[in-house]
Amino acid sequence: MPRGRRPRAPEGETRPAPGRGKYYMISVVAKSYGIHPQTLRLYEREGLLKPSRTDGNTRLYSEDDLRQLEVILNLTRDLGVNLAGVEIILNMRSRIEQMQGEVNEFMQYVKREMVKGLGDWEQRLNTALVKSTPAGLVLAEPRSSSSATPAPLDDDEPPIVVRKTARDR
Repeated sequence: MPRGRRPRAPEGETRPAPGRGKYYMISVVAKSYGIHPQTLRLYEREGLLKPSRTDGNTRLYSEDDLRQLEVILNLTRDLGVNLAGVEIILNMRSRIEQMQGEVNEFMQYVKREMVKGLGDWEQRLNTALVKSTPAGLVLAEPRSSSSATPAPLDDDEPPIVVRKTARDR
């Protein structure tokens, strides 16, 4: 990027205008954090900070920019991370936040589907392919080698008889 002033936005093209909230000029931010304004310009050039600009090309730092700056200063001053490392860490944090949003969205979807599924459980039971009541299931052990059938538990439904084979014994 050539040195000098950043070009103004061409006619008809607008830059994102600062929204509501407090915005600070570069000199105020530099003084508040005890850093040189060139350091802030370096962070912007490296893509670590993205302050908004006025029509006159003045940098304006929002509250979000200041939080980002605090993270950068913490990493560089307190933890000794270089700018390349800061960039990687910030990208990873951004990706984690994005993934967390996707997981939260998926969890909401699963909850909605579970509520739908719980609402029609009776209908699902009534339309089951195999109808059987737990009382109709009987485990029987044959008394002898002949096929013995136990007495039914319920007159409406015959019991299900399960016999062990010679291999299972």
